[in-house]
Amino acid sequence: MRNGLVIAVLFLLDLTLGANCHAQPSTPDNYPNQTIKIITNVGVGGTYDILARALADELQKTLGKPVVVEPRPGGNFLLAGRACAEAAADGYTVCALTGETVVYSELLFKKVPFDSRKDFAPVSNLIFNTQLLVVSASLGVKSLDDLARVAKQRPLAYMSPGVVQRNYLEEFNRKHGTDIVSVPFKGGGDAITSMLNGTTPVIFLGGANFVPYIADSTVVGLAVDGRQRSPLFPDVPTIYELGQTSTMPRNWLGLFVPAATPRPIIDRLYGAVAAIMTEPTFRQRNLIARGLEPIGDTPEQFARYIEQDRLDCARAVEEAGLKPQ
Repeated sequence: MRNGLVIAVLFLLDLTLGANCHAQPSTPDNYPNQTIKIITNVGVGGTYDILARALADELQKTLGKPVVVEPRPGGNFLLAGRACAEAAADGYTVCALTGETVVYSELLFKKVPFDSRKDFAPVSNLIFNTQLLVVSASLGVKSLDDLARVAKQRPLAYMSPGVVQRNYLEEFNRKHGTDIVSVPFKGGGDAITSMLNGTTPVIFLGGANFVPYIADSTVVGLAVDGRQRSPLFPDVPTIYELGQTSTMPRNWLGLFVPAATPRPIIDRLYGAVAAIMTEPTFRQRNLIARGLEPIGDTPEQFARYIEQDRLDCARAVEEAGLKPQ
């Protein structure tokens, strides 16, 4: 019986020592050693979701561990922000978030389940999503002046998801004495359908939505929101060429991690992402061909950009007369 007890104890010790020998707690030195999850604040199938999945595929090759995308849309972009803020700060939760979560949340809502200034650490701003002001070709409009002329002759409606883009069109109304009316919509697909059937002939939305329709002359591009013309729409002028004087906040998608994530892990992630973003084939196929402007900021550059974006977006919200709800 004594021999049996000794054997049992030795067996248990062997299991314990073996487990300790094989267990490899995650540290900056051995990161990553398990699956990485990318939380997004958008639904499946859109431009940002497609980019996040393409990036995840390449990160998996670079880092040697599975990388999965977990969409958390809804809740006025707050659900994903909360999930990111509450995640363990170990590098295994990465968050692909837009300005709606990181910047606009504190401007538009009284109660936000996270503090975007304290709960997130920036990794890199991936892209600007060039927004394109387009009209249905059936209007016979080729310029903003043409749009003003037609809008004075007949009622028109427009769709735009962003505060900034809606402000631009409302300012257009004030400048030209027109009354192009904003109508709500659920997403880019609904907006395109509404444009094609003639219900809503004016849209200010992500340029990637319009590539095939501009190519077949179904819609006409009037302006893009960047400082430089888009390589995807080289014949479309910028809003600044057309007289815009104040800085218009851009639509962006950036990577974050929970705030207490060790800096060596942030640097490891940034290095991997920067290499992917500058790879010519990835850059052309997943960014430029989709109307996205590659950025790839360092964590410090991205942090500085966010601070300026907060100021610009606060001005846009004030100009729109919006109050926190």
